[in-house]
Amino acid sequence: MKADVEQSPERDAVTAFVITFNEEDHIRDCLSSLSFCDEVIVIDSFSKDDTVKIAEEMGARVIQREWPGYRAQKAFGLEQCSCKWVLNLDADERVDSTLAGEIQSILEGRDRNVSGDPVVGYELNRVVFHLGRWWRSGGWYPEYRLRFFLKESVKWGGRDPHEKPVTAGRVERLKGELHHFSYANLADQFKRLLNFAEVSAAESFRIGKRSKIQDILCRPFLRSFKFYFLKRGYKEGTAGIVVAIAEGVYTFMKYALLWEMNRNRPKDD
Repeated sequence: MKADVEQSPERDAVTAFVITFNEEDHIRDCLSSLSFCDEVIVIDSFSKDDTVKIAEEMGARVIQREWPGYRAQKAFGLEQCSCKWVLNLDADERVDSTLAGEIQSILEGRDRNVSGDPVVGYELNRVVFHLGRWWRSGGWYPEYRLRFFLKESVKWGGRDPHEKPVTAGRVERLKGELHHFSYANLADQFKRLLNFAEVSAAESFRIGKRSKIQDILCRPFLRSFKFYFLKRGYKEGTAGIVVAIAEGVYTFMKYALLWEMNRNRPKDD
């Protein structure tokens, strides 16, 4: 059941929604950064830790739903939102104070673009904290994602695990930061990358893609090269080298797993 959200006559209302599974270490700080929102919804995939308890303590409306995949879960989350505007965060992300102020100004109509086509969404600059540093020199920086938008102007697209909201309308960028605490450490990074590689390979297999020898040999190198040189990961020193190699390893795992899936496909399939 959706909450009845009363919009202030002074500004538009916004719903924030977050999908979760075993996010007790992140969810409190995430929801704290959303305190300016009129409605906060957590779509939880039956967490086994205290995620739900903490979310409810923080005043969020929690909906528990079996995990259908990244894209389907976020599309469901969007459907639950009651407000005109929607803000989507992952549990390991936080809205910084500058970004919160910008969003509130837009809701109040102070910063809306009145010339040309109306703006239907805003890309937020996601800044990663990993290996003891904020990545603001290169590699992952800058990384803009469409996360704040008019509900009726988007639909959820992309392919798992790289889902995304899609719109044909005008999109602009905000100056504030979306802080992303992506990995606890390198072990956690490689664990998550393996999971992403498995999901991506399975999705590619589902739509009939195959992995060629050149994919396995060349794409990992190209991914590392792009991260380290083209995206200036070298500016982050040794950390940039480590993550560039990790990016290549992820790509190798993705195509190697896809090759294995096709190799094990029944001949009459």
